[in-house]
Amino acid sequence: MQCQPLHEDQFKRIIADNYHTYNHFWFELDHAQTSKLISLFASLAIAPSIPQCIIQRRKLSQPLSTEETRGEWEKMKHFTSKAEKLEHSSGRSDSADPYLSVEVDDQLFEGCASMKRDGGDEEDSIIMKLKELALSQEYCDLDMNHCSGGGSSTEGIKSEENSFVEAPVGPEEKKLRDSHSSGDLEEKKLQDIYSSSDYRLTIAQLVQELGELKDFKLEQTQKMIKLEQKLDWAENEICYLRDHCNLLDSLLKSSSHSSVPEEIQSSEELDLDLKDSIVIVGGYDGSSWLSAVYSYFPSHNVVKSLKPMNCIRAYASVAKFKEELFVFGGGDGESWHDTVESYNSAENKWTVQPSLNAKKGSLAGAVSMGKIFALGGGNGQDCFSDVEMLDFDIGKWICTRSMLQKRFALAAVELNGVIYATGGYDGNNYLNSAERFDPREHCWTKIGSLTTKRGCHSLVSLNEQLYALGGFDGNSMVASVEVYDPRLDCWMVGEPMNCARGYSAAAVLNESIYVIGGVKDDEGVVDIVECYKEGQSWHKTIVRDIGQRCFLSAIVL
Repeated sequence: MQCQPLHEDQFKRIIADNYHTYNHFWFELDHAQTSKLISLFASLAIAPSIPQCIIQRRKLSQPLSTEETRGEWEKMKHFTSKAEKLEHSSGRSDSADPYLSVEVDDQLFEGCASMKRDGGDEEDSIIMKLKELALSQEYCDLDMNHCSGGGSSTEGIKSEENSFVEAPVGPEEKKLRDSHSSGDLEEKKLQDIYSSSDYRLTIAQLVQELGELKDFKLEQTQKMIKLEQKLDWAENEICYLRDHCNLLDSLLKSSSHSSVPEEIQSSEELDLDLKDSIVIVGGYDGSSWLSAVYSYFPSHNVVKSLKPMNCIRAYASVAKFKEELFVFGGGDGESWHDTVESYNSAENKWTVQPSLNAKKGSLAGAVSMGKIFALGGGNGQDCFSDVEMLDFDIGKWICTRSMLQKRFALAAVELNGVIYATGGYDGNNYLNSAERFDPREHCWTKIGSLTTKRGCHSLVSLNEQLYALGGFDGNSMVASVEVYDPRLDCWMVGEPMNCARGYSAAAVLNESIYVIGGVKDDEGVVDIVECYKEGQSWHKTIVRDIGQRCFLSAIVL
């Protein structure tokens, strides 16, 4: 059948559902679309299809021209080769973006839906018409072969007639199936293209979101820096006001018997030397775990705030090394630390130092032969006899000779280059044993035992003797004091304190022993400072600037 060519406006409504862009469509027709297209072509037919073709063949004693042959083939290809139609469609993509989404008139889709519903009843007639079109194409092919081979017109007619009569149905259906498979392959390629386009779009969106996230992070970082600066300023201001108020309170009490008011000075205005103070580090005040650091000046009964540590520390140990304060281990009420930091008083600055080999608290510390030693301690599950030494030459803590016993909540001090460790808890019992370590001998030696079991006590050296102060004996907190003379290798009972306490801190300043804070059996955390000088009794002082404090550390710089 020879028909007039169709403009896109004429067939667009029939295959509207096949458009994937405004100008591109997939040429994969269903039965309804095929029926509609055939009907549309039939309405524009020039002459009857099969008779016209046969009449023309019987006149084919003259060869077909190249133009006529190509025209007939192009008409058939429109119906039988979907793959070539797709290639023809994609060939126009140079002028249109295949990824551009264009809105299609809703009426086109409605028309398409109605045509699909009507097409189910015409399936058999459509198949027969497609077979006729395919057979007509075979006749055209045979005519072209006859003309090119130079045979007679009679032989050409015979060959064509035999081909027409004997042409099997199977090969034609196979051609249609092959055309359909080729179309599926092309459709899959187009889907892959669109899929890759989706990936590119997703990647572009992710890159944009990542940039926005970086901008947001930078903005938040800048805000955090400003907030930290404001927080530092507020902390300094609070410390200054606290010092001023406490000093005002203490001076008002001391001048209550004088009729002439004295000029009140804050700790900032007083001429204070840090070497005349006891540095108090961390601890617990009954409600909060602390990172605060104070210097207590007994001669003025004044407390001055120093820069707080980098983290909260209680149950920690301290040591003085080359005019710097080292704080190591401890905990924050929830976990134990292995971190170490040092304080430079000249710069009022904390510096992170190499960490311990294990997390631990309630340990002891001492300095001997230019090395810092961390002794014993525990982690809430195990008690340690381990001893670690900070070697500044290699910049790390190394394990050295362990103590003879496990000791948690022990007390230790250095005297004449020798380190003494006393008391503590071994996981089962509180101890009254004591031992000494001489780095020159590199071994621990047992010494005379305490008369009382002690843990969480304090140990200081004064006038070539050791003083064991307070602590817990396994039943209650004690106020007793024991004095050890290394030359006699024995402990003697000393002057007891006024307040039974443990988990306090002690230091020696100007030939006097100061015991600060701690825990009592019946009163909880205490705020009392007791002072002892050889040949005198203990006397109590209340330093309101310090307040209640326990699990703290103290040292003189």
